Amino acid sequence: MTAAGDLDEARARASRLGLDQGQTVQEIGYDDDVDEALRSGVEAVIGSELVDEDFDEVVDVVLMWWRDDDGDLVDALVDSLGLLADHGVVWLLTPKPGRDGHVEAEDISDAAPTAGLQQTSTVSAGANWQGTRLVAPRAKR
Repeated sequence: MTAAGDLDEARARASRLGLDQGQTVQEIGYDDDVDEALRSGVEAVIGSELVDEDFDEVVDVVLMWWRDDDGDLVDALVDSLGLLADHGVVWLLTPKPGRDGHVEAEDISDAAPTAGLQQTSTVSAGANWQGTRLVAPRAKR
């Protein structure tokens, strides 16, 4: 496949996350196992680079790479909300079932409301990763 074809595929996967041109997307939990094609696709869709955990301005979307052994999911989700804009979205990216670091769906469905979030959908974010969309409940928006 050509480089342009690869980027088109990456954009298509990133578009499943509902991102728009001009949004600020903060990436949390980057490590050497992340899906680089998805990252490239996100940057292509939003038209800028992802910002890292040290960014200190309001963000529209948080992409959180999370593995089973990364610690306390509730604490991490609460921390991710600090700079999130009203109506912002947290995409919790976790390894798919059968992959190292897989997070059980029950763990996510338990952690989200405790952190003040509501799970709305799950998408395939790549060969090894799935994305769970988390938002503040409507009453709190």
